[in-house]
Amino acid sequence: MGQLIKNVLRRHGLLLAFLVFLAVVAVNAEAFLTPGNILDVLRQVSITGMMALGVTFVVLTGRLDLSVGSLLTLLTVIVVDQHNISGPFPAIVMTLLAGAAIGAFNGLLIGFVGLNALIVTLAMLSFLQGLVLFYSGGSNVNVQNAQDTWFAVFGRGSFLGLPVPVLLFLSGAIVAGLVLAFTTFGRRIYAVGGNETASIFSGINAPWTVFWTYVVSGLTTAIAAVIMGSRVMGAQNTIGQGYELTVLAGVILGGTSLLGGSGSIWRTVIGISMLGFIQNGLLLLGYPYYVQWLVTWAVIIIAVWIDLGAKRGRIFA
Repeated sequence: MGQLIKNVLRRHGLLLAFLVFLAVVAVNAEAFLTPGNILDVLRQVSITGMMALGVTFVVLTGRLDLSVGSLLTLLTVIVVDQHNISGPFPAIVMTLLAGAAIGAFNGLLIGFVGLNALIVTLAMLSFLQGLVLFYSGGSNVNVQNAQDTWFAVFGRGSFLGLPVPVLLFLSGAIVAGLVLAFTTFGRRIYAVGGNETASIFSGINAPWTVFWTYVVSGLTTAIAAVIMGSRVMGAQNTIGQGYELTVLAGVILGGTSLLGGSGSIWRTVIGISMLGFIQNGLLLLGYPYYVQWLVTWAVIIIAVWIDLGAKRGRIFA
């Protein structure tokens, strides 16, 4: 019995704790589980969720991408600014190309040059934030004639009663999940993350695999920037600050291993959703905003401890 309890806690401990949290909040905040609040939470997590889809690809190879927060800021500023200059469609295309290009640069340095992913993406985080200030001149940007553009549909629209951001997130999750589960590229990602040396000897081009995961991360962050710009109809120079930690926390909370080779898109969807409901529940219970950051920190520490302990077989040692 004792071993069974340990196995359950190791595999589903965070989920059980989350269910207890849901019950406590539901009892103390009547609005928590109402359809309106649930849709609001899903709308809020659609941006971090879209980013997390690409980061999951990266983490599955045993790498990290901590630049996504600053990248979100830069791309949101670009899509809003270019919307005012060229119109919504060219702005979206330029944003997607910029996201892919920056992701490709990360992938080049990490996959082919062999630099450490943590150092490269931390440096890129700083560089991109500086680039934002250079591009915008330190000023915030807003969509001009907001009432006359169809651009707002990505962040504020709805279809069949569901917010468009949620539909975009779920559609992205379906595509990403199918890629990982049923394509050669997906199998190569798991192989590189599981044992990179063995994958190379098996004929897998590990540098190219790592490279393309960063391109995917850049593209999903670009889509998130389009949603963000459409929702806010503007962009601040710090709009994506801290998102990299929230995204990473959601990926880890979903059970994707930082050591690579283990995890899935649907786990990430669940992890990001759990984090969103936790943050929403804390606000409904009246806790100040900074408590969300403390909880995010605790989630990362506990999830990593469970992951490493499970890998080494001594989580309760």
